[in-house]
Amino acid sequence: MNQISERLAELQEDSSVLIALYDQDDRLRYANPAFRTTFALEPEECPLWAELMRRNTRSGKGTIIRTSDFETWLVSAQSRRGKLPFRAFETDVVDGRWLWMTETVQKDGWMLCIASDITHLKASERDVRQDRDFALKASQTDELTSVSNRRFMMAALDSLANGHAAPRPVGGCICIIDLDFFKRINDLYGHQTGDDVLVDFARRVHPLVRRRDSFGRIGGEEFMLILPDTTLAQGELIIERILTTVRGARPILNVPSFSYTCSAGLAELHPGDTARELYARADEALYHAKQGGRDRLRIVA
Repeated sequence: MNQISERLAELQEDSSVLIALYDQDDRLRYANPAFRTTFALEPEECPLWAELMRRNTRSGKGTIIRTSDFETWLVSAQSRRGKLPFRAFETDVVDGRWLWMTETVQKDGWMLCIASDITHLKASERDVRQDRDFALKASQTDELTSVSNRRFMMAALDSLANGHAAPRPVGGCICIIDLDFFKRINDLYGHQTGDDVLVDFARRVHPLVRRRDSFGRIGGEEFMLILPDTTLAQGELIIERILTTVRGARPILNVPSFSYTCSAGLAELHPGDTARELYARADEALYHAKQGGRDRLRIVA
């Protein structure tokens, strides 16, 4: 067995295939020389994925990111990254190569990334596939906030509920979060400001969400957070951190006294639950939070 492990390690180091391993916090823990060369990494560097993308974009290295707003791109990319057990997509890098990238995610959040050079494929075929990938991204992304949209979140909710019935059950909980008195914000400051508040909320919550979690806008001023393999006590800590962060927000520059809050309903996945039943309990908890005075979390176990 040791001989096989040694052979495998040698092949990984010598391979032209790009191989990398990220932990549950999306920090690079291993990368072979091919990966490090492509993404301008020193031999012992272990940055977070977001740090690597930000640094390489600034220096013109690694992945080609076609956007005028990197931070918006990053929020959108992280909304999809590591949310599925397996994902495959194509990307191009500044050295002219076209890569087929796969992400394989373990239950505990560790992720194996493998990329192969497919530059030899016809450019016309690549264009077709890239258009397909862009269309898929658009179908899963909320246009205003750049986080996941209702379609993606409901699919993730179904996956969580179905996972509980699998041979190795996956537990967890979900939270529905609603911005308080949002109609009043629109009425007093206009719908453009209301949109700005929604974007501000998404940007403030996004850094507090773990990579294995799913966060998205499911309609109007309502958002959902899916927390796999998370107890109610752990979920409560995450949501209270979100509530505290939002209370401190001052998103309207010309009205520095303006602030807003949100209410949240948290529910735990039970054995035999359907996605509909789990959602209904979280929605009930949100109702109690609203009735209890808003700007608070309520839990329905």
